[in-house]
Amino acid sequence: MAVAVPPGRAAGSGWAWRPVARDALLARAFHSCTELRGRFYLVGGLLAGGTREPSSDTVVFDPARGQTVRLGSRGSPPRSHHDAAPVGGRWLCVVGGWDGSRRLATVTALDTERDVWEAWTATPGDCPPTGLSSHTCTRISDRELQVAGREGGIHTQRRYGSIYTLRLDPSARTYCYKQEGCHIASRSGHCAALLQTPGPHPGHQLLLFGGCNLAEPEVARHWSHGKIKEEPPVAPHLMEKLARLVSSGQGSQKGPHGLRHHSCSVVGPFAVLFGGETLTRARDTICNDLYIYDTRTSPPLWFHFPCADRGMKRMGHRTCLWNDQLYLVGGFGEDGRTASPQVCILDFLI
Repeated sequence: MAVAVPPGRAAGSGWAWRPVARDALLARAFHSCTELRGRFYLVGGLLAGGTREPSSDTVVFDPARGQTVRLGSRGSPPRSHHDAAPVGGRWLCVVGGWDGSRRLATVTALDTERDVWEAWTATPGDCPPTGLSSHTCTRISDRELQVAGREGGIHTQRRYGSIYTLRLDPSARTYCYKQEGCHIASRSGHCAALLQTPGPHPGHQLLLFGGCNLAEPEVARHWSHGKIKEEPPVAPHLMEKLARLVSSGQGSQKGPHGLRHHSCSVVGPFAVLFGGETLTRARDTICNDLYIYDTRTSPPLWFHFPCADRGMKRMGHRTCLWNDQLYLVGGFGEDGRTASPQVCILDFLI
């Protein structure tokens, strides 16, 4: 019996993005999308290509009901090209970004219990970056985030990037940046993944993907075994499906080269990257390819799975894990100007 191939999936490709919701409130790019208490919080972003004014609204998507609402609380910061992280199961911390006139390094938090925005205060000894945009903010614990990316104001961009430890005190509503001693390649529009290291010396690595014209990920930080608290897998069935996909022989062992404004989600030992913009002079620079970085072997392996559906080209989008599913939210489409109002989940036929 023949199997029907859904739109956007070439025969034998084994995967596709399946639309599950659509709402005009979700149409934005260069926003943040963070899962907290079973809901996705979308903060700011650009509503159309060509504009420099970021949105100042916060939108909440309930994936269980497929419903979207605009958060009514005042003080939502105008931001784009920022990042955000959940803290303590309660706060949504928005770090840095573009406010329409300058790049920031401040921390603004949404208290989701009270639906109130709070501007947290830097403590004495704070050594903040010189403006951040298109950076990454990776949660290590409820009191520590790792911030990585290119620094600089509107007219200045450094030739290298820095790694900062951002320490948070939710009870005092304070934060403090500490610059680490290492420098990284100058990256903007990259993504970051905290992954376990394989081999005889286990631990964790913070890997940076893309944002510059380099093919391989860069190790930004390394922690030995026991330094980071181990957490149980949040998507065991999705892990199994990804393992079957990379073992199917349908993907080429090729990683992305010169990719930015793509998405990345960690699913167990896998970093799952999708879409983005290539750093080339070609006219067609926006991608719709799926890349999987498999750390179960040493050295890790790349797997590349192209997509046949041009309507799924995305840049400035986000992916988010919930209920053993990977969701795709927002982003500009093929023309680089029109924001997608769709929510999709990663679907498999393998």
